[in-house]
Amino acid sequence: MKNSFRIFTRLGGVRYYAAFGSKDLKIDGVKDVIAVASGKGGVGKSTTAVNLAVALASKCQLKVGLLDADVYGPSVPMMMKIDQKPEVTKDMKMVPIENYGVKCMSMGFLVPSSSPVVWRGPMVMSALRKMSREVDWGNLDILVIDMPPGTGDAQLTTTQTLQLSGIR
Repeated sequence: MKNSFRIFTRLGGVRYYAAFGSKDLKIDGVKDVIAVASGKGGVGKSTTAVNLAVALASKCQLKVGLLDADVYGPSVPMMMKIDQKPEVTKDMKMVPIENYGVKCMSMGFLVPSSSPVVWRGPMVMSALRKMSREVDWGNLDILVIDMPPGTGDAQLTTTQTLQLSGIR
């Protein structure tokens, strides 16, 4: 038993456990995932996520995706000037909408802004899973995730089910 924990100490702690043998934590075609998060709302997470994604695409010439994980108050459609619904492929995957060289996916594309979203935990988790894994992202260098505010189920589930390369 003592030897089984040695690998965690040697490789940087328990966070390595998420990456260890975790092919199912990676999104097909996505090299790295960066989450922009905060425990409080109104601090500029969406602004930071959008600016980071656009800068990586335009200045660094990377293939970038942007996932708006804030299902209660999606702001990426407005910030990226997108007002259309995503198409669906033959294998039932949504096609992200591209603007400014960034492939975007948001609940704001699927639900009218005038419609209130009243969801409990399992429904939010299902929506986040669909918007991350059931999207035809193609080959991306980086996927930037605009996380919802707080430290609840949505944040915990996202960080536990995706192999994050970094969080800001």
